[in-house]
Amino acid sequence: MQKKVILITGPTAVGKTAAAIHIARHFQTEIISADSRQCFKELSIGVARPSVEELQQVPHHFVTSHHIDEPVSAAIFEKYAIGISNQIFRSKDVLVMAGGTGLYAKAFMEGLDDIPAIDADIRSRLLHEFELNGIDWLQAQLRQRDPLYSSQGSMHNPQRMLRALEVITGTGQSILSFQQKKIKLRDFDVVSISLELPREELYTRINARVDQMMATGLWEEVQKLYPYRNLNALQTVGYKELFDYVDGKHTMQVAVELIKRNTRQFAKRQCTWFAHQLEAQLFHPEAFQSMLTYIESELTSDRT
Repeated sequence: MQKKVILITGPTAVGKTAAAIHIARHFQTEIISADSRQCFKELSIGVARPSVEELQQVPHHFVTSHHIDEPVSAAIFEKYAIGISNQIFRSKDVLVMAGGTGLYAKAFMEGLDDIPAIDADIRSRLLHEFELNGIDWLQAQLRQRDPLYSSQGSMHNPQRMLRALEVITGTGQSILSFQQKKIKLRDFDVVSISLELPREELYTRINARVDQMMATGLWEEVQKLYPYRNLNALQTVGYKELFDYVDGKHTMQVAVELIKRNTRQFAKRQCTWFAHQLEAQLFHPEAFQSMLTYIESELTSDRT
């Protein structure tokens, strides 16, 4: 039988962890996380890392695998996940990949376009300029130097914007000119499912989860991480708002409300991205039996 990856996607707080564990236990296999923040050892409450009990139920990979000062990107994830999947497939026919970072999942499934290596000094210089001048400076630089990206790419995601600026600086070409949509052939098939809830129900879950995070120690976690607040790993909803509280930019109450609002906006962007970038069967996050029936039918059809 062709090796299979069961991909579980969906917006933040929808219930991917529970579904992934249920499915992985059914197939007696392992989980590769496709989450760009849960990989950091120092981040726990603010990234909704699976609990110790959940991690003990099923082997997880790309969870607490890196330190916050280590570079992590879609390209690094692609290499990591391919290596882990090869290990898992030596003894198992199926593995589960679950997470909300769509670009990471897509990199694993289809590969990334080849972009020339950029001098590390360029990134360091641009990162320093960004830290001094903020996102307005980034936006202005891209509008002036890479109008193609500024008209088609994300102009509100500092990480992607910095990447675009370093590519135009290092190569003289827009990062979009390298994205030719060449899909790499993989030696596995993918069964994709996406979890969804009515928007108001999802937003209620998000608000409740933020309250739970605050009740279980997010503020204490943020205080410990404050000295590292400028690291890319911490340019993350849930941390940025509380760093701003420490800096006196708003009250704690406002910070918590901003976390809820920004998380809801993030979830909305995730839903839009998945709808346009991934073909997946939709399920309610607690419809475990329906998910398993669908996956089993896909595996059976592959055998016949």
